[in-house]
Amino acid sequence: MSDALSANTQAILLLTAPLIAGRGKKSPDLLAPGDYKRLALRLRELGRQPADFLTPAADQLLDDCHGVIDKARLQRLLARGFLLSQAVERWQARAIWVVSRADRAYPRRLKARLKEDSPALLYGCGDQEMLDGGGLAVVGSRNVNDALIDYTQEIGRLAAAAGRTLVSGGARGIDQAAMRGALEAGGRVTGVLADRLERSAMNREHRRPLLDGRLVLISPYDPAAGFNVGHAMQRNKLIYALADAALVVNADAGRGGTWAGAVEQLDRLRLVPVYVRSNGEIGEGLRGLHGKGAKEWPNPGVPEQLSALLDAPALQGARGSQQARLFS
Repeated sequence: MSDALSANTQAILLLTAPLIAGRGKKSPDLLAPGDYKRLALRLRELGRQPADFLTPAADQLLDDCHGVIDKARLQRLLARGFLLSQAVERWQARAIWVVSRADRAYPRRLKARLKEDSPALLYGCGDQEMLDGGGLAVVGSRNVNDALIDYTQEIGRLAAAAGRTLVSGGARGIDQAAMRGALEAGGRVTGVLADRLERSAMNREHRRPLLDGRLVLISPYDPAAGFNVGHAMQRNKLIYALADAALVVNADAGRGGTWAGAVEQLDRLRLVPVYVRSNGEIGEGLRGLHGKGAKEWPNPGVPEQLSALLDAPALQGARGSQQARLFS
């Protein structure tokens, strides 16, 4: 195991991570997020921490946790030290870091806003300190026309001019347009990925911004994991949690990850103000989100206006009332 990882992170990796080194199959023993959440609560009750599973006195702790997770299952997972060492070597060769919820380096925003629902592990590449800096989340559909791509890139450029981080999901379409606009204008970007962090970290387009400290890519999923619809849905809450406000550029009414993520914010999580694009052709998706409580984007035209919107989100949104007819 690597000295670069805390003992807590090593233990959580052994218990929850597939540890894919190249091609491999996911172990059926792995603790799902709900399983690990129950185990973490049990450890808290006992006044213990994940790292205690790696000590010579771990057998008693395994017995104490048997009622939550089968002891033999935990033993099989904790015995994967060789796989972990292989995976860590692969990640380090690609400048990928790993932090767990038990580490001080874990983003404070995620802990504070998502609490026990924050991911047990976070993989990343780039400057970790950017993750607590807030910013503007920009999300939308994958399949969009050139006009919306241009519009979204301009939003990214405005965020860069305001010195505010652009937060998005890295997917084709709106996400990549927003990120590209910000990066090309010299701004900072946080990309929250649902798959293949390894590939994105090695992307030639990302290399210079990563080295310059203007881009950080993160994922709660194994860096080699492929696309999974469930993963894409679940990472949405991280995008919102890392931002000060969010703009939905477009969405399909009643379906898709953009719609689901925005509705989750509006109906349940309510972490940040959610805005919807208020100019151009407004589709049923944006109308539907507006009906659920999303604010109309006030179309800040200069960096100072965008900064004011992000610094005082509770006071914003009234400026968009002039566009109310678009949603009527």
